[in-house]
Amino acid sequence: MLFYHPYAPGFVAAMRQGEPDALGRAPERAVSDGQGKPCRSCLKEIAEGEEMLILSACPFPAPQPYAEVGPIFLCAEPCTPWPGDGVPPVLQTSPDYLIKGYSPDHRIVYGTGHVTAWEEVAAYAEDLLADTRIAFVDVRSARNNCFLCRITAEPSVASAPVPA
Repeated sequence: MLFYHPYAPGFVAAMRQGEPDALGRAPERAVSDGQGKPCRSCLKEIAEGEEMLILSACPFPAPQPYAEVGPIFLCAEPCTPWPGDGVPPVLQTSPDYLIKGYSPDHRIVYGTGHVTAWEEVAAYAEDLLADTRIAFVDVRSARNNCFLCRITAEPSVASAPVPA
């Protein structure tokens, strides 16, 4: 079974309170146009007209060469974080996604990066997680390289993305 993890609730709450993002800036407030603005907490598209936050985030616990920083969106108002089981809506809106496997020390396992059709994401993630070198799989936009969610074989909260 696969588990799909959004950003950690503590990080999301801090961003909603205006704490500095991964680049030391307060999140920007904007209104969603309903087109390609996935919340990294509920893992659903932010509806047109809804207020959202735009910020820089890093889904790794510490700075290091493989700890990519990039833009993300969050619902400005509290939303229910994705519970983990089942494919979230955010992974059903694009024809494909960039999938990468990471080692327990948060390093990319070379040769795992692959643009994968949306209907094959789960199967590819399962294949990667069967490799003992891989602790988790990150899913990113194949078009913009933005982090979408993390996939693990365990429901452990410790596996969920945390801010750097």
